[in-house]
Amino acid sequence: MGTLEKSIRREINLGKIQKAILLSVAAVGILSSPQAASGVLKILKNWWKEGSSERNKIISINYSRRKLVNEGLLEYNENGYLRLTPKGQKVLGEVEARNYTITKPRRWDKKWRVIIFDIKEERRGLRDKVRNTLTNIGFICLQKSVWIYPYDCEDLINLIKADFKIGKDVLYMIVDRVENDGYIRERFGLVN
Repeated sequence: MGTLEKSIRREINLGKIQKAILLSVAAVGILSSPQAASGVLKILKNWWKEGSSERNKIISINYSRRKLVNEGLLEYNENGYLRLTPKGQKVLGEVEARNYTITKPRRWDKKWRVIIFDIKEERRGLRDKVRNTLTNIGFICLQKSVWIYPYDCEDLINLIKADFKIGKDVLYMIVDRVENDGYIRERFGLVN
């Protein structure tokens, strides 16, 4: 692999790590550095190259964390915890608006993912934004605020909760069976 390819791959990789750090901090509000590293490792568990050592992963995360602090996207509070700056919140929102996608596995595990949300009328604009996002991802609406999807999407739903700041208003369920699900299977192309 040439120098340019390696450079581009490194930039892309650091982008994923930085995004995972921002998401980890956004999901909880504030994080200590060790908590941020463990949260990032969980988010990126399937992304790391096979054979990557824990030490190299932590080094990459710490480098990315420092870069985010230097760019003004994260800051340390008086207790030494990381938190998003207003600039970081804006950047995270822009990144997430473009990147809500789910990788479909080869085989369906025959479990449904059901999302239920309860967002009050005063926040109607946010409620519509959540509906539009779920529709764009490929969810099917079962009832007004009940949506269904056949594949693992827990990480994505956590990203949406953090981005829209609706963690308490959204419930994620894994369901074995849905009554009369034939039409749902057809819509997802899961007919036997």
